Amino acid sequence: MDQTQSSTISRSKTYEITITALMTAVTCILAPMSIPIGPVPISFTNLAIYLSLYLLGWKKGTISYLIYLLIGLVGLPVFSGFTGGPAKLAGPTGGYIIGFIVMAVIAGLFIDNCRKPWIQLIGMIVGTIVCYLFGTVWFCIVAGYTFQAALAVCVIPFIPADLVKMIIAMIIGPMIKKRIR
Repeated sequence: MDQTQSSTISRSKTYEITITALMTAVTCILAPMSIPIGPVPISFTNLAIYLSLYLLGWKKGTISYLIYLLIGLVGLPVFSGFTGGPAKLAGPTGGYIIGFIVMAVIAGLFIDNCRKPWIQLIGMIVGTIVCYLFGTVWFCIVAGYTFQAALAVCVIPFIPADLVKMIIAMIIGPMIKKRIR
C-alpha cells in the first residue's frame, strides 16, 4: 500500500468516526426533547436514529445509538425529559430504549438494501413495530397494565407522529447524505 492509499484510508476512517460521533451528538440533542402526553412521552429519538441510518448505514447507525445509550446509562441527561442513568432503563419506558436497538437494525437493513422509498418506509414501520412490542411488553411488566391498555397509552397515540418522523427522515436523510459526501 502506498502513501496515497494509506492517507485515503486514514481520512475515510476519520470521516466515519467523526460522522458517527456527530450523529451520536445529534441523538443526544434530539432525544431529551420530548412532549409529555402520558406515561410515555413523544420523543425525537427515533427521528435521530432514522437520520443516522440514512447517513451512516445500519451498522454505524446502530453503533451511534449504542454510544448514545451508554452515555445515558452513565447518567448524562440524554434520555427523554433530560433524564439519565440505569433507572431509566428499569423504568416503564426502558423497553422502548432497548427496542430502538432492534429498530435501528431492521430499519437500517431496509434503508441500506432497498432503493425504493416505499420499501424503506416499510422497513422503518416494521422496525418501529418491533420497538413498540419490546417497549409495550416491558411497560406492562413494570407498570402493571394489560397489553390492550398499554397499547392505548403507549402505541396508538404515537403512530401518526412516528409516521411523520419516518417521512421527514426519508426526505432529508438522503439530501443531507448527498451534501456531506
